[in-house]
Amino acid sequence: MGLTQISAGYVPLLDSAVLLAAEEFGFAESEGLHLNLVRETSWANIRDRVAIGHLDVAHMLGPMPLSANLGLTPLDAAVIAPMALGLGGAAITMSNAIWDKMAEAGAPEDGAPGPVGAALRKVIADRARSGEPHLRLAVVHPESAHNYALRYWLAASGIDPDRDVDIVIVPPPLQADALAAKRTDGFCVGEPFGSVAVARGVGRIVTTKGQIWQMSPDKVLGTRLQWAERFPEQLAALLRAATRAARWCEDPANHMALAAMLAREDRLGIDADLILRAVTGKLQFEPGVERFMPDFFVPYSRAANFPWVSHALWFYSQMVRWGQVAHKPQNAQKAAASYRPDLYRAALSGMGMPVPGASSKIEGALREPTEVGAIGGHLTLGPDGFFDGTDFDPDTLDAYIAAQRGS
Repeated sequence: MGLTQISAGYVPLLDSAVLLAAEEFGFAESEGLHLNLVRETSWANIRDRVAIGHLDVAHMLGPMPLSANLGLTPLDAAVIAPMALGLGGAAITMSNAIWDKMAEAGAPEDGAPGPVGAALRKVIADRARSGEPHLRLAVVHPESAHNYALRYWLAASGIDPDRDVDIVIVPPPLQADALAAKRTDGFCVGEPFGSVAVARGVGRIVTTKGQIWQMSPDKVLGTRLQWAERFPEQLAALLRAATRAARWCEDPANHMALAAMLAREDRLGIDADLILRAVTGKLQFEPGVERFMPDFFVPYSRAANFPWVSHALWFYSQMVRWGQVAHKPQNAQKAAASYRPDLYRAALSGMGMPVPGASSKIEGALREPTEVGAIGGHLTLGPDGFFDGTDFDPDTLDAYIAAQRGS
């Protein structure tokens, strides 16, 4: 029998690695699958091509299934995330000129989000006093982990994301170009595009998403609910293949091969050395100065592939906070149902890979790596702290949203 064909879309980013590696290194084939990989430039293309059925599955922004199910997208199609594609992996980069001003205002070189944010607040206040235009900060999509991480950090630093800066949308591969052309002053994006800006001498990484929220969710494997229900065995096989690929990606012995594959022109088309920085966590915030960021990108361990309902509900809380959707019980239910840990758990049953028994957890509560019980073994979770010391308990969603609205 031939292999079952699945069309799989991706945007050329580090965290597409799990999906690409599943096909490139034989994990899909071992499950009887062939992934027809389709590269897209923008997340809007991914969203629309999944909705109309051009793509069966896709590397997708974590909040994107929620936005589809909450009516924020042009096409009406229920979308689910039966798997996550890793934790962390993104950074905030500023132009060299803005970084120089931030450094003068006391921004530390290590990216600590609190003092870096305080320095940025001072720069913004100085610009306002002198009548300069707002800083233009780019994110990849309105409903993205990057937009919410950037806004969370700004707001916690005393900067109003809607009044004190202008947030604009730029596709990931164009971020460094926009910064170089002075169309933007900074951006929050998944690697390797922060490293691309540093290597080109046009920007400086000032903090990372993992410093704002440790082990924070980012991308998922997304698919139409209709496709998942029509082809449950294909989906389960894909989840197994992708999880085995994720474990392979995390093994340091495979990092060179992974970076070489991702660097190919038909994959990311980015220099392998830049990709390797993010894969190994040996980032350069500025040219020639290596800074080791442990757990910068976690593709497998710490239940990195598990689609936590609490992650979905945190994204939902930010959608409400920033006026994208109204908070009401049916909307919260739609958000929670967008992530499908039940499908992931069922697919991995009997594989000898530990899977969380719970589907939700308090986000931000673990200050250090913590071993927890799991189905099929033991798991270490965390640390998963927010830089401002807050927690998100999905059982007190209403109170969390009310507190943020008051901030």
